[in-house]
Amino acid sequence: MAQGYYRLKGGASHRFTLHAGNHEVILTSQSYDSKAGAEGGIESVRKNGPDATNFEKKTSSASQPYFVLKAANGQIIGTSEMYSSETARDGGIASVQANSPSTTVKEE
Repeated sequence: MAQGYYRLKGGASHRFTLHAGNHEVILTSQSYDSKAGAEGGIESVRKNGPDATNFEKKTSSASQPYFVLKAANGQIIGTSEMYSSETARDGGIASVQANSPSTTVKEE
């Protein structure tokens, strides 16, 4: 089975995405002012992603389920896509839990 990975994007601001082994984006970070900040965010996802208690299940104003991953201090580290069902959202959480420990970072 293919392993997940992070994609780190630079430019005027820096952000990262966590991808499942099938290359689907499963988590998107906030924008960071520096590459070092984004790398710190990746470390935070590695640390906090495996623990189910760090996920907050939400519903958008359009009634679409999604989730956020939070650090121990309550700060949001990453946000999911909008899902078609709560079951699909829960599968996304399980995918982040499984793929977040990845040490592979692909830079753009």
